[in-house]
Amino acid sequence: MDTSTAIAFIGGGNMASALIGGLRASGHAASDLIVIEPSAEQRERLARQYGVQALAAAGPELARAGTVVWAVKPQLFKAAAEPCRAHLPPALHLSVMAGIRSDAIVAATGSVRVVRAMPNTPALIGQGISGLYARPEVSAGEREAVAQLMAPTGRTVWVAQEAELDAVTALSGSGPAYVFYFIEAMIEAAQAMGLSADQGRELALATFAGATELARRSDEPPEVLRERVTSKGGTTYAALTSMEAAQVKHAFIQAMQAARQRAQELGDEFGR
Repeated sequence: MDTSTAIAFIGGGNMASALIGGLRASGHAASDLIVIEPSAEQRERLARQYGVQALAAAGPELARAGTVVWAVKPQLFKAAAEPCRAHLPPALHLSVMAGIRSDAIVAATGSVRVVRAMPNTPALIGQGISGLYARPEVSAGEREAVAQLMAPTGRTVWVAQEAELDAVTALSGSGPAYVFYFIEAMIEAAQAMGLSADQGRELALATFAGATELARRSDEPPEVLRERVTSKGGTTYAALTSMEAAQVKHAFIQAMQAARQRAQELGDEFGR
């Protein structure tokens, strides 16, 4: 990535902070990072922690940017973009906003070189995964630059169609909440069976972490790994039989379809 190119962040919240921290750690100069953030507290934190130029409002400083990262709440995008447009150069635009479609970013910025990213909250500790979509006008070199910019947040997966980001949102964007939901249930079950909440939490977290790592390292599909833990008539078999009777898998799939539907609705509401 060309570290001589300035990068402007519109919004300085958690995701922008994660990206800025990664850029600084990889050697990107603080003087080439510009942040537009209305919150004085957040501006002070960014300047103190990363040494970046954090401004309350858009100004001519934006003209230096070769890349603009949009990291505001979706409902605030149009209001945030309006004062920026007069100062934006022909730049590559990267959006980490949920629901704002690339056509809306083109209309608001005048640039057709737009990449959308759908990250998730583990990105804040460098363990996330982001779905990425690039409009056809984005070059291969620019796609690589975006991948490098996102690298500090974790892994990336490119999709060919923008609509596929709604499925990414349902699967991995909202996915951490599903994991936390199951961890909550395991802790509650632990307490109901006589263990303490602390013991339940430790057991649940270690089980999720270990099983996920085992699945990641294995060449076997999850179904095979599950079957290896499940002896007919045993404890795991009893648990899975109960879940199947309650149609847990079916309900889980339906839940993700509901999340995708809501992502589409948010795109209709805010992203046009």
